[in-house]
Amino acid sequence: MQEPRKNSGNLALFMFLTFGVLLLHNMWFGQKAPPPDKDKPVAQAKADPDKKKQAEEPKKDDADAPKTVEPLDPTVPDGTSTVVEPTDEPKPAAEEEMPPIDAGPMPKFAGTEGWYTLGSADPKDPYRMLVTVTDRGAAVASIALNSPRYRALMEDDGWLSRRGGYLGNVVMREEKSGNGCLVQVVGRGTPAEKAGLKPGDVIKAVGQTKVASAKKLGESLRRTKPGRKVDLTVSRDGKEETLPVTLGIPPLEVVRPEAKDPLSFQMTLSRIDDLTLPDMEVDKEQPKDKVPAYVEQELDGLNLRGGTWEVVEHSQDRIEFRCKLPRWGLEVSKVYRLDRVPEKEQENTDYPAYNLVMEVSVRNVGSRTREVAYQLDGPTGLPLEGWWFANKVGYCWSAGLRDVVVRRDKQTPVMVGCTSIAKDTLEAAWDEESITFIGVDAQYFSAILIPKKKDPAEIWFANSMPLRVGPTNEIERLTNVSCRLRSVSVELPPGGESIEHDFTVFAGPKREDILTHYGLGELVYYGWFDFVARPMAMILNFFFGIVRNYGLAILMLTVLVRGIMFPMSRKQAQGAQKMAELQPEIKKIQEKHKKDMEARTKAQQELFKKHGYNPLSGCLVMFVQLPVFIGLYRALMVNVELRGSPLLWSNFRWCSNLAAPDMLFDWHAWMPMYFTHGIGAFTLGPYFNILPIFTVVLFLMQQKMFMPPPADEQQAMQQNVMKYMMLFMGILFFKVASGLCVYFIASSLWGLAERKFLPKTPKKDTPPPPAQKLRHKK
Repeated sequence: MQEPRKNSGNLALFMFLTFGVLLLHNMWFGQKAPPPDKDKPVAQAKADPDKKKQAEEPKKDDADAPKTVEPLDPTVPDGTSTVVEPTDEPKPAAEEEMPPIDAGPMPKFAGTEGWYTLGSADPKDPYRMLVTVTDRGAAVASIALNSPRYRALMEDDGWLSRRGGYLGNVVMREEKSGNGCLVQVVGRGTPAEKAGLKPGDVIKAVGQTKVASAKKLGESLRRTKPGRKVDLTVSRDGKEETLPVTLGIPPLEVVRPEAKDPLSFQMTLSRIDDLTLPDMEVDKEQPKDKVPAYVEQELDGLNLRGGTWEVVEHSQDRIEFRCKLPRWGLEVSKVYRLDRVPEKEQENTDYPAYNLVMEVSVRNVGSRTREVAYQLDGPTGLPLEGWWFANKVGYCWSAGLRDVVVRRDKQTPVMVGCTSIAKDTLEAAWDEESITFIGVDAQYFSAILIPKKKDPAEIWFANSMPLRVGPTNEIERLTNVSCRLRSVSVELPPGGESIEHDFTVFAGPKREDILTHYGLGELVYYGWFDFVARPMAMILNFFFGIVRNYGLAILMLTVLVRGIMFPMSRKQAQGAQKMAELQPEIKKIQEKHKKDMEARTKAQQELFKKHGYNPLSGCLVMFVQLPVFIGLYRALMVNVELRGSPLLWSNFRWCSNLAAPDMLFDWHAWMPMYFTHGIGAFTLGPYFNILPIFTVVLFLMQQKMFMPPPADEQQAMQQNVMKYMMLFMGILFFKVASGLCVYFIASSLWGLAERKFLPKTPKKDTPPPPAQKLRHKK
């Protein structure tokens, strides 16, 4: 007996194709920016010709600037929401009455900028992060999380580079002789610090490999693996020593240096009396591969962004920078402070200490009244992990991997997509509005500035805007972006009057319970499918709590869904069998009413009614399955818990991240560049993935097993088109998250087994045709 064409294979194909259309939609619109909104306020106006004469102070030559060695920068980048009000903030360190941790002496070497660290890379210490800062511009270079839950993914960190063992956040300067690297700072709790490496040491070799430069050191470390022991040969006080180091797993850096782009939270003054910075204006003649000139612009006589600030105080959880401006009798200061985790909460990785407190002030210490305003930039260099396959869900159509997000007063957050910022339109700006928070949002992590205002409606800033701080990449959604705040002007009488603004800088994972504490719960955004994706995430987390593996949790979800659907799928299969039994009668009706479509339809409906068959009964399975597919897909895109979760175990390289493709092996070296660069819906990426192929093979098997031979040429053509369409969808699915492929595979295997082992309806005996009866009588 032949089964009809309307069977589970076609149904599964329909769901597969429907989901593929949604996937293609995400891939396409995730890389396209919408046309500019003409109703938005324009931040850019023509600058006053007189003000154009103001030029920034020449910056220091970067030729001798120290280089951050670990981790190295990548050459090619690695509905309505519920408003949630912030809860009580965590108690500051003073209220915990914890003794201060001495940071120890930090030597500074002549002719170099000073580097300092706050916090620790060791999760056993009372901090959630290791922060590296510099006295050049009093800027933050990196914020690395120390929780083992949020490690850097062991995937490519650039086109050809690979992550190796982690030595530490070690800043160093190459020796002029080309014989080693002078260590300038060693982060607390890093493998380097535990091995005894100190500022002032000169690294000469890693194992048997001599180190002539910071670049060579980085290359040597890339060839290592986490957990491996290496010997560092260092020169200390003129004597060579060997330090055995056990390398670690690189931490996740929420903020980090990126090429020569500006560092995070740089500050300058935008107004001193009649001297004001002009509005930002794009130089159309400047190449797009350069940092925009307006980014580094300062008032005449100022060099706060590139100059060296005085370090007034430094401990392990606090550092204060100060810069005196005697020409105007002003004193600018900036303080960074870390909250410490109470001892009783040390094991609680969800304790909300993923923040840095930043205090900025401008004080009038002169004898004249001054009217001043400051300009503060936001975070830069957020993660680009998964740059070749990731699709970020955001509040805007032009979302990239790093977007600027702002919430004004108590409105719904507004997101300005990376691809829009990369075009330098400078059209998205917010003038004299109360800012609740503003910052940069990545797929699984965010770095957000939260003004600590006594009155939430108080207006601190004359304007705020998104900002491009790096060159425009050929792939616009990978552009390095930030935000810029310009304060309202304030008159400061002499005698020490000051502007003092404090900020909470959240830099951490987008876990909803953590974000809610900071009033950032709306950053977890599932889009239109929130009502499905959230329950999917909750169910997965529940199963994970039982089996401690998200791969098994997805299989348990599959069993749950297919178990709930079993009565429906059984009814669907029985309906298909009944439909097969009715095929001869249907063919007779088709022959009888060849040219009368209305009569044919009416006759078929009467036939179905007579035999109790509902042709739409099988659609219920589709309406249950499709939301599950979509919900799981969105959960994988948004839920940070699934990031870095392996299918099998963490030390196994294949399928080590269920939120990413399975990455069986690297094939970019011998495949055409067009297919392996990974950007676009029809490119495959630098890795060969086996799970999408297995998924497509299973669907082709379903078609072959359950689809009857074609009755005519038209049906044959339709079946061939469906096969080719399946191969086309396989290309679209080649970069889909492995966790979703696991669900497809498990669900398909269940469906195959269900159809094979489901009892068949016994065939009813039918009387032979009259012609046959006459032959028997003869």
